[in-house]
Amino acid sequence: MPPRRIGVLGLQGAAVEHRDAVERLGHVAVDVRRPAHLAGIEGLIIPGGESTTISMLLESSGLFDPVAGLFAEGMAGFGTCAGMILMSARILDGRDDQRCFGVIDLAVRRNAFGRQSESFEADLEIPALAESELGSEPFRAVFIRAPYVEAVGDDVEVLARVRGPGGDPHPVLCRSGDHLVAAFHPELTPDLRLHRLWLG
Repeated sequence: MPPRRIGVLGLQGAAVEHRDAVERLGHVAVDVRRPAHLAGIEGLIIPGGESTTISMLLESSGLFDPVAGLFAEGMAGFGTCAGMILMSARILDGRDDQRCFGVIDLAVRRNAFGRQSESFEADLEIPALAESELGSEPFRAVFIRAPYVEAVGDDVEVLARVRGPGGDPHPVLCRSGDHLVAAFHPELTPDLRLHRLWLG
């Protein structure tokens, strides 16, 4: 695969780790902080962080509408934690004026697994990795003030689930077309398989 130019939203959150993952896989990582930085990118990663803060910075930087336009034109997206929230169709407990990109038909709840002190790790069985010849070993997922999915659209494939505080399993890794979203932080582990799955 020839190197691709992949944007990583650099307004807040774990952008450095995502850029490192992209570059370790042989692609060009572009730090996106202004609309001009979107030129020529073939996909955009929206990292974890604080979804309300990132959404406000998207508006104040003038990035929200250009990014939404690129998504409407078919640009691929990978959202992790806060990025999953912002790429979803509905935020169940966001601000009244908070916009999301709506590129994947999910309804998500912010901080659904609890506070920072209730962060945890879990080994996820992700059959899609084996199907893509990326290995069948469990993926060690890091959940930090993580959201989860409460409703899934018909065109969305659920790739992994984790039990929530009430004991019910909730989707935490979903895919729809060229879009991949995770409730956890794959960029905080050395395992590059989810970045490779999306880039592939």
